[in-house]
Amino acid sequence: MIQASGHAIVGARRKAVRTVLAAGSCRASLNEIAQRLGNLGYLVVLSDSACQALELVSARGFDLVLVDALSETGAMHMLSEIRGARDTADLPVIVLSERDCAVEAFAAGADDWLAKPAAFDILAARIERTLARAGRIEELKRSNLALDARIAARAIELGEAQAELAAARADRIRLLGAISQLSDEIASRRNAA
Repeated sequence: MIQASGHAIVGARRKAVRTVLAAGSCRASLNEIAQRLGNLGYLVVLSDSACQALELVSARGFDLVLVDALSETGAMHMLSEIRGARDTADLPVIVLSERDCAVEAFAAGADDWLAKPAAFDILAARIERTLARAGRIEELKRSNLALDARIAARAIELGEAQAELAAARADRIRLLGAISQLSDEIASRRNAA
């Protein structure tokens, strides 16, 4: 908080609320995760099935998807659908599972995997780390888009410069032709006189 002229001014940069979709078949587990993440400032949306979760992912933007206790096939299907869609290909996904399916989860595109029961502090730290990495990736994408725009603008400028150069060369050739013609006329008049 900043003081100015005796009035308190709240900083203009407020931390954006990050949204998490928690998908799983155990509502009690999802509710506990949602409550604890909510206490950390996350907005959590719950889903009871992979199908419903995929509909939610396509309907609105989430910062992260947490897959908790879905069947292995449901979780892997969800991951392949998320990774297969252009809009969600880079959406961070963390999988929680009671059985060791880490290799399958990573092969399907999970950003992280935790064995259940996982300590909430570890889950929260991994969510933060995953979101931070996703933020850096988004920043790189924006930088790449800006660079692509600059390259396109330079290409247009180069095309315009090449067109101007071609026009100048055509003018030069035309002027050299006119000078040559005038020289020939002057030479023929001198010879005739």
